[in-house]
Formats: sequence, C-alpha cells, structure tokens
Amino acid sequence: MTVSDPSLEDVEKAGAPALLSTASPETGRTLNRSVLIRFGIGFFCISLLWAIGLATVASVLLPQRLKDIGVDNPDAMLGTINAVTAIVSLVSNLVFGNLSDRTRSRFGRRTPWIVLGGIVGGLGLFGVGMFASPVILAFSYCVSMVGLNMMLAPAVAVLSDRVPESVRGTMSTFWGVGVTIGYPLGAIVGARFLSDSGASISGFVLGGILMGVAGIAAAIVWPRERSAADLPSGAQSFGEIARSFIPPTKDCGDFYKAFFGRFTMLLSYQMINAYQLYIIQDYLGVSTADSAAVITLVSSITLVVALVGGFASGPISDLLRRRKLPVVVASLLFALGVAMLWFVPTVTGMLLFAGIAGLGYAVYSSVDQALNVDVLPNPETAGKDLGILNMSTTLGQMCGPIITSLIVTSTGSYALAFPVSIISAVVGCFSIMAIKRVR
Repeated sequence: MTVSDPSLEDVEKAGAPALLSTASPETGRTLNRSVLIRFGIGFFCISLLWAIGLATVASVLLPQRLKDIGVDNPDAMLGTINAVTAIVSLVSNLVFGNLSDRTRSRFGRRTPWIVLGGIVGGLGLFGVGMFASPVILAFSYCVSMVGLNMMLAPAVAVLSDRVPESVRGTMSTFWGVGVTIGYPLGAIVGARFLSDSGASISGFVLGGILMGVAGIAAAIVWPRERSAADLPSGAQSFGEIARSFIPPTKDCGDFYKAFFGRFTMLLSYQMINAYQLYIIQDYLGVSTADSAAVITLVSSITLVVALVGGFASGPISDLLRRRKLPVVVASLLFALGVAMLWFVPTVTGMLLFAGIAGLGYAVYSSVDQALNVDVLPNPETAGKDLGILNMSTTLGQMCGPIITSLIVTSTGSYALAFPVSIISAVVGCFSIMAIKRVR
C-alpha cells in the first residue's frame, strides 16, 4: 500500500509547521551549498554597500550640509527633502519593479536594472555634496533615490525568482544584516568627515562610489541569471502596460496586511533615525564637535547588536518555519528602545536606544523581506508586487520625517516624537499578527 505525502492543509490542520519548498523557482532544482553561499554573499554585499553609501550622506553629511550652506530652518528643509525624495522613490520603485518583470534581455530580467540603478544612484549621491543651492541639492538627491530604487526593486525580486522558499529567511537575513549594519557603519564613516568646518566633500564622493558599485558587486557574486530573451514577451500596448501597474485585487488580504505592518514600522523608525544628528545636538544638547563621537558610539553599539540579532533571526525563522513572531517581537523591541530615549533624554538614553532598538530593527530587517515574498499573490509579477510592498517603506520614510518635522515646528521640541513613534511600531504588530497565509 502506498502512503501519500501529507498536503499543506493536512500539515497545518495537524498543527505542525508547513513544509517549505527546497527547489529554486528559476531552475526547479535544489541548489547546492556553494550556490546558496554565493546568493547569501551577494545579498549581503549589495545591501551593505548601498546602505553605507546612503547613510554616510543621509544620516550625517546631508543634515550638516544644509547648515553649511546657510539654510534658515534645516529641520524643516530636511523634512521637505525627505518627503520629495520619498515620493520619487515611491514611484520609481513601482515603475522599475514592473519594468524588470517585463524585461527580456540575454542578461536576465533583473540584472541590467540592478547594475544600472547602482551607478545612477551613486552619481546622484555624489552630486549632493557638489551644489550649494538647496533646490539643486534636493534634485541630485532625487536622482540618487531613482537609481537606488532602480536597483533595489529588481534585487529584492531575486528572492522570489531564484531563492528556494526553505532558505528565504536565511537569505533575507543576509540582506537585512547588510542594511542594518550598513546604516551605523555609514553614520560612523560620515562622522569621520564631520568637523567644526562642516561636512567634507570627500564623504559625498565615498558615499557615491559605495552605492555605485553595489549592484555590480551583486551581479558578479550571484550565479549568472538565466537569459530572459526567450521568455514570452509581456504586454506591449500602452493600455496593457498601464493596467499592469494595478495593485493586486484577488487573494491579497495578507499582502495588504504586510504592507500596513511594514509602513507603520518604517514610519516609527524614520521618525527617529532621520533626525538622529539633530536629536543628539538639539534635544540632548551635544555640541557639533562632540556629536561626531556620540554618533560613532551609538553606531558602534547598533553595529554589534545588528550582527548578533540579524544573523541569528533569519536561520531561526527558517528552522521554526515562522515569520510573524520574529517580526512582531522585533517591532516591540524597537518601541522599547525608543521609550528609553524618551524617558532618559541623555546620551545614556541614546545608547540604550541604540542597543535595544538596534537589536529590534536588526531582527525585523532580517525576516521582513522573507515575510513579504511569502505573501505575494502572484510570483510572475513579483517585481511589481514587491515594488508595491516597498512603497510601504517609502511612505514610512516620507511620513516619518514629516511627522517629526511638524512636531518640532509646532512644539519646539522632539519630546512628542517618541511616543508617536512607539505607538506606530506597536500598531503594526496587530496587522502582522492578522496575516493568515504565513505562520
């Protein structure tokens, strides 16, 4: 008598974790260890390089640059720039994710956009330090965000296209850890280019180079993507292309729950991190000269907890075959870290924030991308749908600084920003827990 394997429904009814596929969606075959290692290194390299490059400028040098060129209200200007570039990112992420779905080149669907996007992003980031006009500076930063999202939307889709479901948590870890340690490393690097005379141009040059080579590094390390030249061509008429941008409408409840959960978390994160330099200088009362040392210490703590929490959480998620619990715990940890800064408005509070919130965000970043891929309604439109999910990141990045800017402008203090950030992170937990398709 032949005994059939249990179905997914049977396993779930029995209360056991669902079995995850070990086959590559690209080839239909199980990938050997060396190929998986190459994917992991590639995800780590691309995320680390662009995150260091961007954070070098965005976290430290851009805020200082606004002061250096004599902007009357740098807090408000930074909020405006972040809002404008977030809108640009929101549109470009969706556009390039969709275009990569439809690309039919011998180099594959994703690779051309990944390489070109990094180069464009790097050039734009370099230009931020070259102009004294706030308008031209903001335009160059927008160009950088276009290039960055041209690279990121297809790169994240590689998780869906080429990585087996059984190791997506681990691969998401490499991506998440790269980003999580890249931001504090970028802040450390940026602080080295911060002096009493302002922000050094060399820092902008370095940031641009790092982002520029990120996509190239991934394309070299990853196994070569299969040619897409022989794939069926996508819709070509304007109407069909326009309709291809319509968000999912069938079997997509979990998709939008993940969208909202990510939005609230990124809003919470950006409310604090986008204003890290100003919080240290204006809220904690640290001088410009001493703030570089504080940023370096804060970033070093974040780096350590990111390495520990980031590298552990993804493999644990794969082992337990659970995505929601790590994401929820991470969000609560981040909220607790923000509470430390709220209740202890000193450098000590900032260090507690770095340790607790840094650990939470590291765990979140390591598992979140795997969760997002698992709730995609249609793998054939992964680039577009992940682009839509990434819009939640962009919206959070846009709304977070705006909310903080409004709070500071209306109250004259950062104090109210902390409870609002905490509430946002906690609210997102309820949305993630409501997801049914993923354990």
